[in-house]
Amino acid sequence: MQLYSYFRSSASYRVRIALALKDVSYQTIAIHLAKGKHTESPFISVNPQARVPVLKLDSGDLLIQSLAIIDWLDETHPQPPLLPSDPIARARVRAVSQIIASDVHPLGNLGPRNYLLKKLNLDLETVDAWTRHWIKDGFAAVEKMIAPAPYSFGALPTLADICLIPQVFNARRYKVDMAKFPKIVAVDEACQKHPAFAAAAPSAQPDAE
Repeated sequence: MQLYSYFRSSASYRVRIALALKDVSYQTIAIHLAKGKHTESPFISVNPQARVPVLKLDSGDLLIQSLAIIDWLDETHPQPPLLPSDPIARARVRAVSQIIASDVHPLGNLGPRNYLLKKLNLDLETVDAWTRHWIKDGFAAVEKMIAPAPYSFGALPTLADICLIPQVFNARRYKVDMAKFPKIVAVDEACQKHPAFAAAAPSAQPDAE
């Protein structure tokens, strides 16, 4: 199994956490987003959307989009489960996950940031302020929805933690004041002690800079 990844990519980070939680081994194929390697023809033939992550299965099948990959992992490697068994609890975990993956992360992603910088000619300080605004907006909602015990929804990590922790990494990169989000900070502290999250961290990747 091979994972096309970039060490700072939030979406790749999510998949790395899920793979580590499932104890699934894989080979990393680094795609340097900052150098534009995702837009070059060798990678476009792998993923026409020109984004990471991509999980290449031993069968040769290629899976794209982090949440779709994680769903596949949870269905094919059911232990440990990434979603609660109770339907209401499962919906709440998915809601937090989607706030991060669908509402917050895309607005601070490389593509939108480059458009703001290079097409609209906004200065970096303004673009960073844009990114911080949407992170804080999403975190304000998530802060009210989670109940650290010690993870977002209880004693075991779930999809919510898998999505949240990479976004906390991004928040710190863009100097978001995390003092306003004590429950999120508590979950992050718990996750950082978990070996799967440590193994998936950007600094632990072979392409880390």
